[in-house]
Amino acid sequence: MRAFKQLLLCSVGILGVSAPAMVQAQAQTQPQSQPQQAAEANEATNVIIVTARRRDEDVQDVPAVIDTVTADDISKLNLRDFKEVSTLAPGLQLETNANGIGGNAKMRGVNFDVNASGNNPTVEFYMNDAPITAGVVLQQMYDVGQIEVQRGPQGTLRGRASPSGSITVTARKPDLYSYGGFVDMTANDIGTINFKGAANVPVIEGIAAIRAAGVWDENEGDRVRPVNGNKDPFARTKSGRLSALLTPTDWLRLEGMYQRIDVTAHTYDQVASFSEANPDAAASPLYISSKDRLSIQEDPRDIRQIFDVYNWRAEVSQWGQRLIYQGQHYTQKIHSTDNIDDGNYFAGDINQVTDTRSASESHEIRLQNDERLFGTLDYVVGFFDSRNHPDTSLTNPTPVVLPAVFGGGIATIVQTPIRSEGKSHEQSFFGNLTAHFGGFEIAGGLRHIDYRNRGVLTVNGNVLSDRLQQEKKWIYSGSVKYNFSPDLMVYASTGSSWRPGIDVVGDFNINPSALENSFLHLPAETSKSYEVGLKSKMLDGQLRFNLTGYHQKFNNYPYRAPGSGVYYVNTVAVRDSTGAVTGTSQQVANFNFVGAVPVEVNGIEGDVSYTVLTGWDLSASASYSIGKIKNGTVPCNDLNGDGTPDAVTSAPTLAQLQAAVGSDNIASCQVNQRSGFMAPFSATLQSEYSFPVFTGGNAYVRGLMTYYGKSKVDPTNAYDDVGDYALVNLFAGLRADDGAWEIGLYAKNLFDTTKTLTRTTPLSTSYQQLGFAGQFDPVTLRPVFTGPTGANYTSTYTGVTTTAPREFGINIRYAFGSR
Repeated sequence: MRAFKQLLLCSVGILGVSAPAMVQAQAQTQPQSQPQQAAEANEATNVIIVTARRRDEDVQDVPAVIDTVTADDISKLNLRDFKEVSTLAPGLQLETNANGIGGNAKMRGVNFDVNASGNNPTVEFYMNDAPITAGVVLQQMYDVGQIEVQRGPQGTLRGRASPSGSITVTARKPDLYSYGGFVDMTANDIGTINFKGAANVPVIEGIAAIRAAGVWDENEGDRVRPVNGNKDPFARTKSGRLSALLTPTDWLRLEGMYQRIDVTAHTYDQVASFSEANPDAAASPLYISSKDRLSIQEDPRDIRQIFDVYNWRAEVSQWGQRLIYQGQHYTQKIHSTDNIDDGNYFAGDINQVTDTRSASESHEIRLQNDERLFGTLDYVVGFFDSRNHPDTSLTNPTPVVLPAVFGGGIATIVQTPIRSEGKSHEQSFFGNLTAHFGGFEIAGGLRHIDYRNRGVLTVNGNVLSDRLQQEKKWIYSGSVKYNFSPDLMVYASTGSSWRPGIDVVGDFNINPSALENSFLHLPAETSKSYEVGLKSKMLDGQLRFNLTGYHQKFNNYPYRAPGSGVYYVNTVAVRDSTGAVTGTSQQVANFNFVGAVPVEVNGIEGDVSYTVLTGWDLSASASYSIGKIKNGTVPCNDLNGDGTPDAVTSAPTLAQLQAAVGSDNIASCQVNQRSGFMAPFSATLQSEYSFPVFTGGNAYVRGLMTYYGKSKVDPTNAYDDVGDYALVNLFAGLRADDGAWEIGLYAKNLFDTTKTLTRTTPLSTSYQQLGFAGQFDPVTLRPVFTGPTGANYTSTYTGVTTTAPREFGINIRYAFGSR
C-alpha cells in the first residue's frame, strides 16, 4: 500500500489527463455545416451526450451507468489498442485470446470466454449500431467518434440480449460541408510504429460526402521472447475504412461503411519457473521469472486474421417519427498454430493448426419518435434478425514415442482431423416505452427472442456430437427515476436477460461420458438484475457525482475452469504406419470444461469529476463487484474423491486418474466460490492541467492512474493470487487551441510495474508411449511394439501473463478542415 500511496500522490501532483471530454457525436446530429460549433457548445456547458436509449441525451439524465470515451480521449491518452479502453472504465477487463480466435470482455463480477460462450457474450459489442464479434473490435483503433460502455442487462432497445452490458463503437461520420482530415504518428522505445489518418471529402456540399481512414501499426506485442533467441515477437495491423453519407432530402439519410482489418502476428506463450511462486518446487533447468518475459516455445505461434465488415444504414424522418434500418455483414478468416507440447518435453514444437471461417449478418428495423407524443411519451419498437455461420477445422496431433531402448524419440505424430460447424438464427421483436410526468420518468421494455442453432462436431470423419437448439424467451427491462431538481436525480431499475445454451469446443474425446458431455453442452442461461443509483451536478455543472449499487442473479451461468483446466481421461485413435486406425488408447489430457452454475453478483460503482480551475480538471471513478457461485456443480480435479477441488501441482498418472474418475472420465465438485477472476475493486484517477504559452497554443500535462485491488484468480490454485498494484501514465506537450496540431511525449507504466496477473499449474505434455515386446518380426526384422499407452510429462514451468511493459514514446498529430 505504501507504493500505491506514492503513486497516487505522484499522479495527483502532476495533474495529467482530463475528465471525460464532450462526446462529439452530437455534432454529427446537428446541421453538418456547424459540427465544430455544436461540439464547442457541449464543451462549454459540460454536457456529455450519449445514445444509450436510442436518442441523444445528457448522460446525467440516463438512469444507468455509462462510461464514455471520445475521439479526444483517445488522442489525449494515446490509446492505440482497444483493450486500453479498460483503463478508463473500472471493473471492465478486455482481452484477446492467445490463439487469435476472438476476444472477451469481463464486467460486473463474471467472466466471458469466447471458447466457452461462443457467439453470445455476457458483454455485447456493437459497430455503428450493429452487433459484432469482439475479435473485430479489440484491434488497433483509428478514426473513432465515440465509445460507450453501458453496464447492466441490455436488449430491449437494440441488438441482442446481454446480461452484463454492451460496448458500442461509432466510427467518425463524413462531414457534408467541409474538406478535412488528420495524420497521427506514434513511435516508442519498445518497437512500436503507428501511423493513422483520415481524409474527408464533401462530394456534393450538403448532400453527399465520403471519408477514408486507415492505420498501419507494427509492434512487438507483449515482448515475450523465446529462451533460444529465435525469431522475436511481432505484430502488424493494416486496416482501412471507407464511409459514405448521402442526404438527398431533409427526410432521408443513407450511410454505408466498408472496413478491412488484416493482422499478422508471431507470439510466444510466457512462462515462469514454478519455484518463483512455490519455493519447494523442483528447480528448473533455467530459472525464469515473470519479469524476464520469456517463453520455452521454440517457434512462435503464428496468427493471421482478416476481417471484412460491411455496415449500412437508412433513416426516414416524417411527421415527428423516424424509421431506421441498420444492416451489417462481416466475415472472419483466422489461421493460428498452437504448440501442444506445453511442457517442452520434445525437441521442437508440435503444432495444432486451426483455421476458422465464419460469416455473420444482422438486420434491424425500428420505429421511434423524434417529437415526444402528447408531450409525455417516447417509444422505440423494432424487429431484429441475425444469422451466424461459424466453421472451424483443425488437425489435432498426438505424438507416439519409441521405447527408451530405441532412443525414446518420436516414432510418429498421429494427426486427427476435426471440424466444428454451426448455424444459428435469431429473430426478435422488441419495444420500449418511456413516460414523463413532471419530475418522474417511468420506462419499460420487452423483447421476445426466437433462437435456433445447430452445432456439429466431427472427429476423424465421425460425428461426435450433433446438437439442435430451438428456444423462445421473453426478457424485460424497467426503470423509474425522479428529478428532485435539474441537478439531482435518483433512479431504480430492473431487467432480465437470456443467453442460449453453449457447445464448448476443445474436448475431442472419441468416447465421452455423460458427465463429460454435461460440461460441454449446457442449458440456456437466465438472469435478473436490480439497480439503484443517483446522479448529481453541483457548482453550475463543474462538479458531478454519481453512485450506483446493483444485485444480479444468474441461473446456468457458464463457469469455465480457469488456468490449465481440469484433467480427464481422453480416448484417442491409434493408427499404424499406413494411417489406418488399429484401435484406441487412453491418456491424461486437460481442458477448460464449463459448468452451468447459479451465481449471485453484488456491486457498487461511482464516479466524480470536478473542474477545479480554468484549465485544470480532475476526475475519479471506482468499481467494486463480487460474484459468487452458490452451490454449483463444476468440473474439477478431485483425485482423493472427497468432493472438494484439489490444488494439484502436477499432472496425475493415467492409473491415478482412472482410479479417481472411473468411467466418468472426469470429476465434479459442489462449490461455493468466486465466479470471476478479476480484482473485485478497481479505480481510475485522471487529471489535466493546461496553460497558454504562446498565442494560439498551450502546454499541457496529463496523467492517468489505474488501481487494481487484490485478487484471487483461481480458487483451486494457491500460487496465482495477485496483490494490489497501480499503473501510471504521464503525458506532456504542446497543442494548438483549435486542436489543429499537437506534439507530445508520454510514458505508459511509468514506474515499470510488473505484476503476474495469471499463473497456471505446472505445464504438462501428454503423449502415447510404445512398449517393446522383446522380440523382432522374423520377416521384416522390425521390433515388435506393444501398446501404445497414455503417458504424461510435467515440467517445472508454469504459464503466466503479466502487466504491459513500460514504454516511452512521442506522438505527433496534424489536422485540418473538418478533421
